Amino acid sequence: MKGHSRSTLFLIEQLVVILIFSVCSAVCITIFVESYLISKRTLEINHAVRVAGNAAERYKAAGGNIREGDGVIYYDGNWDVSTVDEASFVLLITGLDNPAPALARAEITVSRIDGDELYRITVAARGDRR
Repeated sequence: MKGHSRSTLFLIEQLVVILIFSVCSAVCITIFVESYLISKRTLEINHAVRVAGNAAERYKAAGGNIREGDGVIYYDGNWDVSTVDEASFVLLITGLDNPAPALARAEITVSRIDGDELYRITVAARGDRR
């Protein structure tokens, strides 16, 4: 009877250890998944800042003149310019009220195609001084 008690105690100890390892692994997996999602979001924001900055420089270089259709640019999952059907992200340039005729202002917004905004910047460009 004494040997039977020891094996039962050993089995309970093993079950407790397995339970502790299971809980620890569940916590670790949750942390890894969360860190992956944070990393993915950070990468998206970095790309959004880059493409918004490029668009702001183009807007300033054009003196605030954007043609119809230039105000919307679609990007795929790799941040390459794409069509609407393949798009994962969208860059939108919208004009703002001009405080002075020689100063054009616009707001550049980069968001996911589902509408989740990643980055927004306001840019001003001097117009032509003819």
